[in-house]
Parts: sequence; C-alpha cells; structure tokens
Amino acid sequence: MSELPKVTIATIKKKKKRGEKIVTLTAYDYFTSRLMNQAGIDLILVGDSLGMVVLGYENTVPVTMSDMLHHTRAVVRGNSRCLVVADMPFLSYQVSDEEALHNAGRFIQEAGAHAVKLEGGKEVSSLVAKMVRAGITVLGHIGLLPQDILKDGGYIVRGKDSASAGELLEDARALEEAGAFAVVLECIPASVAGEITAALKIPTIGIGAGPLCDGQILVVHDLLGIFDQFQPKFVKRYADLRQIMLDAFKAYKKDVEESKFPQEEHSY
Repeated sequence: MSELPKVTIATIKKKKKRGEKIVTLTAYDYFTSRLMNQAGIDLILVGDSLGMVVLGYENTVPVTMSDMLHHTRAVVRGNSRCLVVADMPFLSYQVSDEEALHNAGRFIQEAGAHAVKLEGGKEVSSLVAKMVRAGITVLGHIGLLPQDILKDGGYIVRGKDSASAGELLEDARALEEAGAFAVVLECIPASVAGEITAALKIPTIGIGAGPLCDGQILVVHDLLGIFDQFQPKFVKRYADLRQIMLDAFKAYKKDVEESKFPQEEHSY
C-alpha cells in the first residue's frame, strides 16, 4: 500500500475549500503518533491536555514548556505525514511578546513541530501576527479556554447569547486577519460555530462545537475510553481500552501469583 501524502498547511486550507472534513486528534507519545499516521489522521495536536490525561494534574495550568517540548519531540519522532501542532502552555506566551516568540520558536526549531496553538481571540491577535511574520504558523483557539479555568472558576460554554456570540465571531475574524491558518472552536453552540465557519476563509476545527465546523478534534484518551475521571458531553468513545487494560493487568497478576507465567515457551 502506497504511503499517504504529507499533510501541510496548504492541505488543511484546501480541505475547507473542497468541503472535506479535517480529522484531528491529540497525541502525546511516539507509538500513538505512528498509529495516527497509519490511520490517515490529518493533524495531530500535542495538547496541554497531557497535563490531565498523562501527568495527572487537575487541569492544564501546571504544564510547563519542558513538558510540552518533551512530548512534542516524541510525537514528531513517530510522525511521517501528519501536520503536528504544539500547544503553548500557560504563561509561555502571556508574559511578553518577545518571550512568546522565543518559546514558539523552540517548538519549531528544537521539537520539530509544524505550528503552535495558543488560546485567545482579539487579545492575542497582534501576537499571532508577529509570530506569522517571524515564520511561525499558528492555530488559534477560542470559546472555552482551559487555561482560564482559575480566572473563570470552571469550564464555561461560550456564545450562548447574541452578545457573546458576536464577540466570538470578532475573535475569529481577528485571528484570521492576523494570519492564523485555522481556529479551534471549543464548547460553542453548534449554530454559532456554523456561523463562524461560514464567515471565515480559514478552517474551523470543533470540539464540542457541533457538526458544522470544517473539522473535528478529540482528546485521544477520551476517544479510546482510557481517561475515566469524567466524560464531557461532546465525547464519543470509540473503544473501552481502560477495561481491556485493567483486565490484562489483573490476568497477568493472577498468572504470576499462581506460577502460570512464565512457562517453558517464555524461557531461554
């Protein structure tokens, strides 16, 4: 079987023009990245969600640049064709534009990512423009902003009234004008996400934003049923690997305790 062609920024933009859906998932390690290549996933996001599903934090705020660079490198090593985007963690771009450019550049230069993602709309649009001018491709992110959890006191669905829906459209347009190649819409009413998608020339990638976006993204641990602390409404579980893994661990424990493993065929 011939290898699928590499996905580029141009590929993602052309998919919107052709009305083809953009398939996106998170990944945090080499093995998962390799499988996503084989499956034909378009875009891999090395999300700061790794703080919760890999590192065991309560939210994404404690995730550091070192954490993100480490996991991005692993994903890049397993990748041969997907577009790899690295999430910029909390305080890696909010302190100053100079520090933000330096940190974004590290993801490209040191970790091998093709682009970075940062949260926010109008308030970060001038920074996005600076990054694009510096040759760093940017994926925007509006709606629910996980890094704002301490400020907001929880995860809040945006765009439920006309005023906030209008603000989201302004944010999306500001990111487009700044040069973002696409924008993630998180936890936005489906009708509002549809209006934003229709208004933009760049693609939208939804998570909890309905079926009208140009593409969809899920956290891989949610899709596989590994992460079980909670299940957001927008998640569809395609497997129950948590139970499969738990059963395998218990079976191994039983075999070792009962001297059923290893046997002759497992020995040199």
